[in-house]
Amino acid sequence: MKSPSDAVALTPRLLTSGGFDLLYREGMGLIEEVAAYLDGEGRGESKALSRDAAFIYATESMRLTTRLMQLASWLLLQRAVNEGEISPEQARSEKSKVKFSALPSDRGGPGWDDIPETMKAYIAKGDRLFERVVKFDRIERGEELPAEPEGENALSAQMDRLKAAFGGL
Repeated sequence: MKSPSDAVALTPRLLTSGGFDLLYREGMGLIEEVAAYLDGEGRGESKALSRDAAFIYATESMRLTTRLMQLASWLLLQRAVNEGEISPEQARSEKSKVKFSALPSDRGGPGWDDIPETMKAYIAKGDRLFERVVKFDRIERGEELPAEPEGENALSAQMDRLKAAFGGL
């Protein structure tokens, strides 16, 4: 049986290949979309919400904005490495200053159901992207990811990780 150290290290290759370009475009595109929504349509939608829903909307928009700015920092640093503008060591040093905020483990409560569907969709997209980047970051730092269940097919597990990393594309 092979150990995890026998696995092919895909993350460094993905981060310096077209896989990163896709992640970068997706991340920066989402940042632009969310900013436009919050500054336009979302602003109008939020004014029509009940007090409870408006509070949740404001909280979630701040959380989403914070996470997206953290992602932007990480993506820009990685792009600088890929383009040879800074060394991987410099990027690791700077990335260590980017503290990813945890995703909320539970969402809901009074007013949640009244949040506009567009906002809920952006929250979900942001969460998925955030999880992918955090996973890349942890692997790049050499941190252990949670162990796979015993007896799982190694190829199937690797394919699942690739799907998760690329958002099922």
